[in-house]
Amino acid sequence: QVQLVESGGDSVQAGGSLRLSCAASGYAFLRPCMGWWRQVPGKEREKVATIAPRENVIEYADSVKGRFTISQDNAKNLYLQMNSLKTEDTAVYYCAAGPSRSICANYWGQGTQVTVSS
Repeated sequence: QVQLVESGGDSVQAGGSLRLSCAASGYAFLRPCMGWWRQVPGKEREKVATIAPRENVIEYADSVKGRFTISQDNAKNLYLQMNSLKTEDTAVYYCAAGPSRSICANYWGQGTQVTVSS
């Protein structure tokens, strides 16, 4: 049973930083693709950043390039360092995982709220 548990969401002012964490367990496959998505009410879930070790690919949404950094440790836990936060970054952030880059969101965490105020 794959479990993904996010933490680190908070309320910050614009220009501030946050670091999200995703504790992962229960994988049946090696070197999973993992990533962060975000969603605001009334909008579709948006891919923020993904890391696919098998394909050696890291990808970012254009809206966060240069501000956010995704990383993964040896225990397969996932992180998202968010700098220079903007009010439009306000959303619920979800951690996801899957067996490959093309199937990177088979499993989801419960989400963590990030609120950026001006």
